[in-house]
Amino acid sequence: MQRAIRSGNLFDDRASAGADEQVDTFVEQGGVSIERIVSMGHASPPGFWYDSPRAEWVVLLSGAAALEFEGEAEPHRMKAGDHVLIEAHCRHRVAWTSDQEPSVWLAVYYPDGASA
Repeated sequence: MQRAIRSGNLFDDRASAGADEQVDTFVEQGGVSIERIVSMGHASPPGFWYDSPRAEWVVLLSGAAALEFEGEAEPHRMKAGDHVLIEAHCRHRVAWTSDQEPSVWLAVYYPDGASA
């Protein structure tokens, strides 16, 4: 039986300033999703908070960004290589992403109670 192989490069097809943030889902199975998100000058809309029933582990592969977490006084600044584990229902938002270069994120979403 021949297996299908899909490959690519995480840094191909980057979003540009002014365009919508680009989200590509690479894996979605058993409650686990792996996505690449490409941002350039994007941020969450004012007053919007993510509140997912799944936990999320996210790494910033390139660019720069800041996340805000409900109840925290200061944004969590991120640079390439930084990662963060966000528990299920931890309200957060993207405060800003660099408008000088694409911010490429790799996000792994998984059911609450599992470990990354």
